[in-house]
Amino acid sequence: MNNTARKLAALAGATGVAAWSAPVVSLAEESAVGPDILIPKVAEFVPALIAFLIILAVLSKLVWPSVLEMMEKRQAKIQSDLDEAERSKREAAEEVKSYESKILEAHHEADAIIAKAKKEAEEVRSQVLAKAQREAADIIAKAHGAVDSERHKAMIELSSSVVDLSVEIASKIIGNDLSEDEQRRLAEKYLAEVGAPDERK
Repeated sequence: MNNTARKLAALAGATGVAAWSAPVVSLAEESAVGPDILIPKVAEFVPALIAFLIILAVLSKLVWPSVLEMMEKRQAKIQSDLDEAERSKREAAEEVKSYESKILEAHHEADAIIAKAKKEAEEVRSQVLAKAQREAADIIAKAHGAVDSERHKAMIELSSSVVDLSVEIASKIIGNDLSEDEQRRLAEKYLAEVGAPDERK
């Protein structure tokens, strides 16, 4: 507002100077030399002062209020723009914080997902290993069972062969005094007595 007042005063002063400069010029033409050129005559100064005051009054009544109103509106607009800029700055800062927190949360979620995936993979690995070990144990047990079964079968077949062979040998050594059934029972008894220590082992 002070700048505007100064500008208006300068404008009014310029108008007043213009109003009384004409008589001064005419005075200067009358006395072309000397310090009297710079000093206005009272008769010329009074009308110029009156014109200056009239112009100043007209400007202060008609122009000054609209200038003040315009300056106030401009100041209000500038203040409004500054407030809006400050609000936008605060909102931008809040959005940046929100984005940073979301990014941090996304990192935490990603870490949690990775940790969960590792844990699940480890559990699956453990389950697969346990299943493979169980299957291997079952296969080994079946193989042992098959071997035992084959061994038992071979023993039975061998025992039968040995009995037949023993009967045949006994019949040749002893002769025909014993019947074939008696010879077989005798051989089986002998084999049972011979095989007993193996079974105890």
